[in-house]
Amino acid sequence: MKKRTDHRIQFETACRSAGLKMTHQRMEIFAELARASDHPSPEALYRRLTPRIPAMSLDTVYRTLRTLERSGLARKVETFHRQVRFEAIQPPHHHLICRECQEISDFPWTLFDNVPVPKDVGSWGVVERKSVVLTGICKKCRKAAAGKKSLESR
Repeated sequence: MKKRTDHRIQFETACRSAGLKMTHQRMEIFAELARASDHPSPEALYRRLTPRIPAMSLDTVYRTLRTLERSGLARKVETFHRQVRFEAIQPPHHHLICRECQEISDFPWTLFDNVPVPKDVGSWGVVERKSVVLTGICKKCRKAAAGKKSLESR
């Protein structure tokens, strides 16, 4: 229960800073996103929230996520897959994405974070965020694939 209160205080402060009206639905969407470790899609958030807020529509979830993103309270996670995924704004981190199960994991990389961008980039414009997305196959999927191959060779 403490986590819910922490998210509410964080959200109230962030809404005031962004000039946003704090609504019950925005609060619930943000709190669910902030609690999530799986970088949920709008559809996944909708499924999680409708038991608590049955009158909420999927369109409301999409519109709220866009508002939170524009206000700097949430961001899209670059997945290289068709489905859009989101996360609440957190300390700098990067993402590992399994190309088999599409699971997304966060990881810190302070060495990368501290590398200055090339000077040539300055002629392009201003870099607001540096992000690394590494794709591959997670241990769980590699193990499942190895087990499947083992069964097929019998």
